[in-house]
Amino acid sequence: MQKSRILVFLQYSLFVLLLLPIGEFTKYLYIGSFLFVLGVIVGVLAIQTQGLHNFNIRPDIKSNAKLITYGMYGHIRHPMYLSVILMALGIVVSYFSVFSASILVILIVVIIFKLSYEESLWISHDNNYIEYMRYSKKLIPYIF
Repeated sequence: MQKSRILVFLQYSLFVLLLLPIGEFTKYLYIGSFLFVLGVIVGVLAIQTQGLHNFNIRPDIKSNAKLITYGMYGHIRHPMYLSVILMALGIVVSYFSVFSASILVILIVVIIFKLSYEESLWISHDNNYIEYMRYSKKLIPYIF
């Protein structure tokens, strides 16, 4: 449980760091805005698919959690993490600096560590998770 809290703290702290006003808006503001909005849409659809009762910002598995394998979850196991990455990428593309790019890389590493930890918990929680892993990708449909 402590590990979960640390991972959530790191994830959100890094995201907040991306919002610091360092640098200037780039000529790619529209692309960055598109990525950010796409991230919001992915997050909303993920929450809508799994329901608020199943939603948890910590990677801990709720005792009454159900494994969702339909909708976007039929293609990727972690659309909420994809949502965070897309929004963060949108910020970096819109408001680029070496600092923000570095924070994005660290954020992605934290998210990959967090989702790996969450998957180890799901494997222990639900015997169907290993089968689910065989036909779905972690973050990017058909790729990763």
